[in-house]
Amino acid sequence: MARKTVLVAGATGLVGYGALKHFAQAPDTAVIAVSRRPPPGLAVRHLALDLTDADACRAAASALSDVTHVVYAALFELPGLVDGWRDERQIATNDQMLRNLLDPLLAIAPGLRHVTLLQGTKAYGVHVRPLAVPAREGRSEMRAQPNFYWAQEDYLRSAQAGRDWAFTILRPVLIVGEAIGGAMNLIPALGVYAAVMRERGPILPYPGGAERVSQAVDADLLARAIAWAGDAGAARNETFNVTNGDVFTWPNIWPAIAEAAGMRAGPEEPFLLQSLSRGDWDRVRTREGLLSPALSDFVGLSLEYADYQMRYGHTEPGRPAIVSTVKIMQAGFHEVMDTEAMFRKWFRVFQQKRLLPRP
Repeated sequence: MARKTVLVAGATGLVGYGALKHFAQAPDTAVIAVSRRPPPGLAVRHLALDLTDADACRAAASALSDVTHVVYAALFELPGLVDGWRDERQIATNDQMLRNLLDPLLAIAPGLRHVTLLQGTKAYGVHVRPLAVPAREGRSEMRAQPNFYWAQEDYLRSAQAGRDWAFTILRPVLIVGEAIGGAMNLIPALGVYAAVMRERGPILPYPGGAERVSQAVDADLLARAIAWAGDAGAARNETFNVTNGDVFTWPNIWPAIAEAAGMRAGPEEPFLLQSLSRGDWDRVRTREGLLSPALSDFVGLSLEYADYQMRYGHTEPGRPAIVSTVKIMQAGFHEVMDTEAMFRKWFRVFQQKRLLPRP
């Protein structure tokens, strides 16, 4: 019998799918994937559930009485992505989704031990102001800026008060991993751009704007941080930043991305990735015999996210967007990864699955 039953909400998303893969291979662990569609390629128990439907969540709770750990990675994003981050509708919807799942679960799962909640650097206001460098947990937050993080966190702290179970809030930076149709996964977005540009020749121009020193985190590394947080005493009711451990700028890392796509890095040539068309991608899919879906189903809102991350249209260098990871390292999680190796890794995964053209 499993000693642990992990419920992963948002199981087909970038964070959720990474966590699902990790826990599906963990010993003595049962996994429940909660998402609207089944996660691909994994033999796990799947619960098809719309978290915006409170009645459906209450009805489904009876099947969740054995849950010991919750990884809440579900996310509602409005079209337009960046503009939606400050929209009251998005804040209210994300708040209600968490409540819809946890309210009935808390009432029926006596063995619950831990809840992991995901936030990000918007907690420090990165989308509206330059970050204090480095941004630190408990010191650099921008609570004055409306954000669904605060609604969810306040609810979770209130629900946990006086209970035996604990929570951990993780704040990853730019996440790179395996997800299709997600709002914020750069591999499909950059892969589509590279595949379309390869029709012109072997040179891949850098499409973004002026550089900014940034950080990223590998989705598999983040999954291991989630697993650590679920059992570590030092993580009880704490908040941690999570990164790969290094820093990068897009122009500096562009040669590695171009090589991963089978091309050579070219000069800067500003290009709005959002302008890529379905016809552009359909032509590549047909020519290469790919298994990936049509453009919108493949990239979701990730073209907009790529333009935002690479600072398309900006002509002046940006203030560094750096967070401190001292706290999580002192608490006991020490894993790191080279960010260039991370991009190469995920391009290779998508290529091997025939979702992107091979080099």
